[in-house]
Amino acid sequence: MTSRRSSVRLCCVFCAVLSGLLLLLLSRGSVLSQATAQEQPVIEDPAKPAVKTKERYQTKKNHDPNGTGKFYMGREIAMVMTFHGAPWLERPEREEEERLSELVRELKLKSGQVVADVGAGSGVITMMMAHEVGEKGKVLAVDIQQEMLDLLGDKIKDRNIKNVELVLGTDKSPRLEPASIDLALMVDVYHEFEFPYEMMLELSKALKPGGRIAFVEYRREDPQVPIKLVHKMTEGQVKKEIGQPEFQLKWKETVASLPRQHVVIFERREK
Repeated sequence: MTSRRSSVRLCCVFCAVLSGLLLLLLSRGSVLSQATAQEQPVIEDPAKPAVKTKERYQTKKNHDPNGTGKFYMGREIAMVMTFHGAPWLERPEREEEERLSELVRELKLKSGQVVADVGAGSGVITMMMAHEVGEKGKVLAVDIQQEMLDLLGDKIKDRNIKNVELVLGTDKSPRLEPASIDLALMVDVYHEFEFPYEMMLELSKALKPGGRIAFVEYRREDPQVPIKLVHKMTEGQVKKEIGQPEFQLKWKETVASLPRQHVVIFERREK
């Protein structure tokens, strides 16, 4: 009886020792696995977009009532003038206030050129440029509002103008063919772009090498210019935004002969 009890005790001790060794081996393996996992480098999934450290656009609650509350490179983006404002574009005193004829002369357009009037509106300047480029040239009248293009379409039909093409753009693209235009003109338009960075990428691609892009903006440097603040831009701000290397544009000249606006002209770098 005593011998049987001793055998049972010995068996229990053996089982306990074996269990302890097994647990020790399992726990050691778990620790080693964790250490190995920590030493492995983290491989990012290339399909996932990189996280931006700083967003391109910011939104602020406190902003100019005439602005959108959306900011780009320190500038608040202005509200877009809808097609209801077309009569303001057609006002008789506009020539005196802005000297549109002089503006078109300063662009030095040539017969046969292809130019884009981006944000053409009701087409006042489109019609003037169409005359300058002649029958062999073309003006692409770009706008994101179909209603504006309809107004311009009626004009060119009534006047039997053949060298104007209407283009319905989007808020991110003028929808122009790459390397297709000699000049892009924006008259009091750029500061209203909802996505200026994306628009400029597309516009710069649409320029032929050596092609020009002209920004006509009310001078923010001049407090006497009677226009709402968010609808003005300084020359420095224009250069800051357009001078980004990915646009491949270099400043060419600034025309300061207009009464209220400056014309900041950039040129597409030759490849």
